[in-house]
Amino acid sequence: MHFPISLPPLQTCEMISSMRVLIVEDEKKVASFIAKGLQEEGYAVDVLHDGDSGASQAVRFDYDLVVLDLMLPKRSGLDVLRTIRHEKTRLPVLILTAKGELEDRVGGLDAGADDYLVKPFAFAELSARVRALLRRGTSEDTRLRLADLEIDTATRIVRRREQPIDLKPKEYALLEFLMRYARRPITRTMITEHVWDIHFDSVSNVVDVHINSLRNKIDKGFDFPLIHTIRGVGYMLSDKEQ
Repeated sequence: MHFPISLPPLQTCEMISSMRVLIVEDEKKVASFIAKGLQEEGYAVDVLHDGDSGASQAVRFDYDLVVLDLMLPKRSGLDVLRTIRHEKTRLPVLILTAKGELEDRVGGLDAGADDYLVKPFAFAELSARVRALLRRGTSEDTRLRLADLEIDTATRIVRRREQPIDLKPKEYALLEFLMRYARRPITRTMITEHVWDIHFDSVSNVVDVHINSLRNKIDKGFDFPLIHTIRGVGYMLSDKEQ
């Protein structure tokens, strides 16, 4: 388990929240299944298996959505939900549980849940509900722009100079992260923590490999580069020469 690195606040009103999800689920196979699916879609995911640590982590660190089971050891999911609502009234919470009776659903929603999904479930439906919750409270324009590069965060369509660019999930996640903090240097540690959701390994070249792949798709054949290497620091997405 790691603790996310803090980043400075975003500067433009066009940018919606970063895609970081906390899963609090005591069934480890279920938690792993959800985490793997969300990670494949480009989200950074943390997983915890009891109510005490789930409540503490949700309150202490910045998340954009919490997937919360009701039947948890040490502390019930409803108690965790109440703690979250007391500290973070706008943090979306998706209840995921086997308790599907009407009174259970009503109780969860009345306690502050934003949505309720009953086990067993299809991952496609969970993914759609996650996307819907993350869109709530954002501006109608879900596009991020820098020079002639544009990302639509709702559809994950990327274009440069109106030409569509096909990216793999991790390439997209990396580009969106750089785009949200455009014109600011981002370290390799920050990238691995927020895009790969792992501790930084100075021996690994996973970031450099994906940066090179992005450069081939985003910069190659265009008038000027947008991805810049900041020597001794990391990388920066910018429309200005460094």
